[in-house]
Amino acid sequence: MSSGDSTVRKVGILTGGGDCPGLNPVIRAATRRCILGGLEVLGIKNGWAGLIHADAVPLTLEAVSGILPRGGTILGTSRTNPFKRPEDAQRVQTTIRELGLDALIAIGGEDTLGVAVKLIKQGTKVIGVPKTIDNDLSNTDYTFGFDTAVNIAMEAIDRLHTTAESHHRIMVVEVMGRHAGWIATCAGLAGGADVILIPEEAIDLRAVCDTIKKRHLRGKGFSIVVVAEGAQFKDGANVSKEQKLDAFGHARLGGVGEMLGAQIEEHTGFETRVTVLGHIQRGGSPTAFDRILGTRFGVKAAELVVAGQFGHMVSLQGNKIVAVPLDERAVTMKTVDPELYELSKIFS
Repeated sequence: MSSGDSTVRKVGILTGGGDCPGLNPVIRAATRRCILGGLEVLGIKNGWAGLIHADAVPLTLEAVSGILPRGGTILGTSRTNPFKRPEDAQRVQTTIRELGLDALIAIGGEDTLGVAVKLIKQGTKVIGVPKTIDNDLSNTDYTFGFDTAVNIAMEAIDRLHTTAESHHRIMVVEVMGRHAGWIATCAGLAGGADVILIPEEAIDLRAVCDTIKKRHLRGKGFSIVVVAEGAQFKDGANVSKEQKLDAFGHARLGGVGEMLGAQIEEHTGFETRVTVLGHIQRGGSPTAFDRILGTRFGVKAAELVVAGQFGHMVSLQGNKIVAVPLDERAVTMKTVDPELYELSKIFS
């Protein structure tokens, strides 16, 4: 099976940003489909850092055998921004030439794909694969890793229900979600949370405490509150562990659960405990849904390479995997559907 673009013989695959269940299924599927199309495949180590430091390994059928159920990424990842320094951006282009790469498959979220958009404008042949457990990328209905994260958070909420009820406590569960509360909303709905707080709507502490008090008056001696790490109080400030920013200018969020828990206990008088799920949500083996979605994304990305259809991102729309232009519009934020969030308030 020959390539639709005869100038493409060697393809590089990289994974950037946070690790995510489903990355290895994408790598496996893209590699197998590229090899089927007569192409040589290189794995770029540690995201865009691998193109700065010329760190790559051959990806063969043997190399990707058995990785389907594995979490994380066999290629490693990093939050490297090659456009932060002009010399790094130049080094990326030099490495692409030195490695003999004719095209790239970039697997990542908003930041990784943002770098891909800049490379496309410089003439590099790139196919994008959207990846984020937050499910907050536009132009795709779902991203792989999200289903796994939701199931992990749901299971945690299920387990917290029994201890909350036994001790008559309020349990605050902090989950991931920097700009969008998809994990909080879906895990909260599935886990029967009593209050769900997301970045799309400022936290009304009085309303939260009133809900908890009303539950107590109905004889419910415990409550489960799920809060996304990016949720803000009405003063508009994000809660972060430190002021240091990453290469893309993002602060390390975390701590809103502890702050919220302390204020709930102070205003209600009810004993409150806080659980922060953190990186547990993005670790471990992907669910069946994420394995299949990752596989479909990987095959489609490779098929776009074989067809020479560069400058596109693979996307799930309905039940179809399609190609959409990879530009600034493709990497914009997708926030929680207000109708879905309103549904969660019925069960408070």
